[in-house]
Amino acid sequence: MSEAIKEAKKSILSGDIPVGALIVLENNIISASFNTREADKNPLGHAEINAIKLASQNISSKYLRNMTLYVTLEPCPMCTGAILESGIRRVVFGAYDPKGGACGTFMNLADYPGFSKRAIVKGGVMEKECREMLHNFFVNLRKSKK
Repeated sequence: MSEAIKEAKKSILSGDIPVGALIVLENNIISASFNTREADKNPLGHAEINAIKLASQNISSKYLRNMTLYVTLEPCPMCTGAILESGIRRVVFGAYDPKGGACGTFMNLADYPGFSKRAIVKGGVMEKECREMLHNFFVNLRKSKK
């Protein structure tokens, strides 16, 4: 998660919400990315989507089976769908997202009974650090708008 936090800090440089993600296989980082929504002017620029795309390119496969996604914020519904479609087996996240988290907080698409694909989820890893980074970002953003 420490590496995901380093990635998240890169988002801040372009004014993006600080979210970082890594995809790991057997303790090897396959990809690392961060939010690029503001920088790319693209609503799909979530850290998880960027990391999935990069991992698929790095291994030349659309399937990321047996891999783990580490992300600093609980994935949203869009990202959870992409996680399931890519076959990522495990999701480890830092901060919970009560307004939009789709891995157990707001809803649980990662273990939805109607889906044929599921992911194992563990939340709250380095939660304090991840939550504080997000909190500080929004405090500074509000200050800069005044």
